Amino acid sequence: MAVGARALLGSRGGSPASSPQLGGRSRSQPPPAPFGAPGHGFRRVTLTKPTFCHCCTDFIWGLAGYQCEVCNFMSHEKCLKHVKIPCSCIAPSLVRAHASCYIIVPPECTFGRLRNMILPPNCVRLVSRNFSKMHCFRISESLQTEPDEDEDVDGLTQGSVISTDSSKQTLKIFDGNDAVKRNQFRLISVPRIAKSEEVVEAALRAYYVNDDQQHYELQTFSQQTLFSDDIINRNDATEETNPGPVFREVVPEAWIIRAKPKDHEIIRIYPGWLKVGMAYISLRIDKESTTETVIKEVLLQLGRQTECLQNFKLLEVLMGSKQVQRMVLDDQEMILSRLKDIRKTSIRQMTQTRFYIVENNKSVVRVNLFVGGLPPQLSAEEYTNILKDDLAIKTNLLSLSHVYSMQGAVVLEMSCFSEAERIYMLAKDTMVNDKQLTATVIPEVLHTKLPQNCCPLLVFVNPKSGGLKGRDLLYSFRKLLNPHQVFELTNGGPLPGFHTFSQVPYFRVLVCGGDGTVGWVLGALEEIRHTLVCSEPSVAILPLGTGNDLGRVLRWGAGYSGEDPYSVLISVDEADDVLMDRWTILLDAQEAVENAENGILEPEPPKIVQMNNYCGLGIDAELTLGFHHAREEEPGKFNSRFHNKGVYVKVGLQRISHTRNLHRDIKLKVDQHEVELPSIEGLIFINIPSWGSGADLWGSDHDNRFEKPRIDDGLLEVVGVTGVVHMGQVQGGLRSGIRIAQGSYFRVTLLKPIPVQVDGEPWIQPPGQIIISVAGPKVHMLKKSKQKPKKPGSLKETRTDSVSVTEVGR
Repeated sequence: MAVGARALLGSRGGSPASSPQLGGRSRSQPPPAPFGAPGHGFRRVTLTKPTFCHCCTDFIWGLAGYQCEVCNFMSHEKCLKHVKIPCSCIAPSLVRAHASCYIIVPPECTFGRLRNMILPPNCVRLVSRNFSKMHCFRISESLQTEPDEDEDVDGLTQGSVISTDSSKQTLKIFDGNDAVKRNQFRLISVPRIAKSEEVVEAALRAYYVNDDQQHYELQTFSQQTLFSDDIINRNDATEETNPGPVFREVVPEAWIIRAKPKDHEIIRIYPGWLKVGMAYISLRIDKESTTETVIKEVLLQLGRQTECLQNFKLLEVLMGSKQVQRMVLDDQEMILSRLKDIRKTSIRQMTQTRFYIVENNKSVVRVNLFVGGLPPQLSAEEYTNILKDDLAIKTNLLSLSHVYSMQGAVVLEMSCFSEAERIYMLAKDTMVNDKQLTATVIPEVLHTKLPQNCCPLLVFVNPKSGGLKGRDLLYSFRKLLNPHQVFELTNGGPLPGFHTFSQVPYFRVLVCGGDGTVGWVLGALEEIRHTLVCSEPSVAILPLGTGNDLGRVLRWGAGYSGEDPYSVLISVDEADDVLMDRWTILLDAQEAVENAENGILEPEPPKIVQMNNYCGLGIDAELTLGFHHAREEEPGKFNSRFHNKGVYVKVGLQRISHTRNLHRDIKLKVDQHEVELPSIEGLIFINIPSWGSGADLWGSDHDNRFEKPRIDDGLLEVVGVTGVVHMGQVQGGLRSGIRIAQGSYFRVTLLKPIPVQVDGEPWIQPPGQIIISVAGPKVHMLKKSKQKPKKPGSLKETRTDSVSVTEVGR
């Protein structure tokens, strides 16, 4: 029988007056949550520092306030009855938005101030089933340093949390068999003398379970935990039992929460996809209730009892913080037994589980998996054979929808969830030709549904740049924008992002990282430009590196210093489009190297690299190489710009006495003309008016021999430096470099091995030829506007609009 479709939020079951005392005195109970404060368990606390009310935001005068024991919500006593924000313990039960809700998003929703750069949620299709949030949103597991609400204490670190109050004791609490197997528990601190029901209540709060504690009990943790029945707080305990205090010397410090057996329950069935205008149906089930009988009863309540039962199915959905799992229940599944099994596995999991009735229509399974790290320049058949040998793929369940031969990557389209999950997990532990494979779950962008004026922003973030700022920005942008338009570069590079946006007619790019990261993204864009519908997207920069010379030239600043990510996106939206030259550098060494296969000396094959900022030979590259070696030896220390620049200074001081003889070891030809070099120690080709963290190497003085430098004039400026002291004077603004030449085609002949660096990437180049020429079409860059961001409304209002719409799209 149906018992109603609504329940009062915030109702909490207290301990019964008849409960046996397990100690000589009782602990004062926190006041029940007042009406209007859903789920909170407030208690009076003494304030030791200035505190503000989370409800009215006013200062809490005096020494007393009220704090929720679960979510730490602070409140005045007078504000308790006005609290409307639900406690985190019941938040999962209030979630109403789903991926399917885009169908009913009201047309008046404008997606806020960021509407033009947000990838609308209704334009993204991702069939994921049991793929976790980390997989679907391409979140690297190594970056998950901030604990989620569901994370427990690892057994290896349990000793780091101890109780300093001698009147209390810290206990480990497991919420089910799964936590026991993984040895992941949560800690509670309770008085040494307390009622057993108080301990149960504290254990439930630790797992955010807002339920009557009388429905639960604690089982002693031991080696026979999964089979024993050592339970405290039994309701049927007799007078003679006299269980005594919970805490004694012989009582273990670890317990498991168990649900008491029930003969019947009330469950909620959500008809979310049937569009019936009702949140849920409440049903009473007993030991005889099956999936089939539940569906029949729900259809009766919905007035659809005449429809065939076979057209519907009951779906069990687990909405965890890291993943959403769906499972279709068998028609003869005993629902009460199913609930018991879930609670035995995890009490917390039961609170995150919902049951949906859905129409039994057949859906097409299509999972797109981007696999990188394969050998380059192979055919589709050769890649298929490699995947057969190393990943044991089943060709009848998948196909290669795209092949990126030059990059050694393929996109697999799979029609089986289990096969997709298996390949994803296996690829992370597989190496081909001593190179680690990468696997990335990518969504499908429905480009035909994009609004006409929509220009979504494709965001690339290098979390290794800028200390921990890159990681923080990754989280912020995934909250402000659609998470499926934000890509982490350490997880497969730029290619998965460009592939995802390949059919989007118009988009822009934001690169969060140093100059090397920008060059990486621009290089990938150049390689696959022909596969993109929008072949020339404009690129903005959020500088996170040490030098950030390109970011300075385009007005994005010397480096990110904690600006509001929302303001950054506004600046990108209002930036000006400019063109910039890119250059190809051909490195043709004449020195023979030994062939690995036959041991015969053969000429080293030519190598091609791309340049955006500058190319240095001699002392400039030697300092960069010294810094590079220092970072490789102790990478953990290079987490701030200040430290990085300090290492540059140290390396420079070590080479301050070098002689100026680079002009004897190289020859330079500019536009087919020989150029005589002065006595220098370094030769630098510059494309932008910023070098060495903002220095003007060319200088601003007028010179009739040369044109005024621009980043889009198809010309490079050639400058010489006489040594480390000269470089220091240039960076201090005291001098400029020695102007040598300006041109569009350069040939440098190396007579001996010389350090070379291109955009901060250094190496030792053997004797031979270096040819520098213009690379393909100019790239479109975004230059930050000098104007202040436009404010059509207040910043608070626009941010509220943006955040609320983002939440709707999730």
